[in-house]
Amino acid sequence: MNADDEAVRRILLDTGDTWAVVGLSDNRSRAAYGVAAVLQRFGKRIVPVHPKAETVHGEQGYASLADIPFPVDVVDVFVNSDLAGQVADEAVTTGAKAVWFQLGVVDEAAYGRTRAAGLDMVMDRCPAIEIPRLDGRA
Repeated sequence: MNADDEAVRRILLDTGDTWAVVGLSDNRSRAAYGVAAVLQRFGKRIVPVHPKAETVHGEQGYASLADIPFPVDVVDVFVNSDLAGQVADEAVTTGAKAVWFQLGVVDEAAYGRTRAAGLDMVMDRCPAIEIPRLDGRA
């Protein structure tokens, strides 16, 4: 198992079950909507983070990570790579344990800062693909 696979395993199985999904709105055609549903199906509590602060999949939304009034274990990032580093920095500041950059979201400098702060991090992967693989369920 390589280091990335080990980080994926730790985040999905050991880190905790509260996932802030940054970029999640009630737009059913967006990838974040479907991925959040998969996270819920596998027992994760999702917390929508979007400027509109919409309720999605029955969960109250918040405009920013800083607005969430309870601890978050993982910050799942569905914003473009130009904005992702700022979200990773906010995840560190707000006390998250891990950061997950979705497929196509890459920021090597943010990865370095996040890892240096002691958080696990995965880039350019999707938990909706990885969870069933690790869990053994499809």
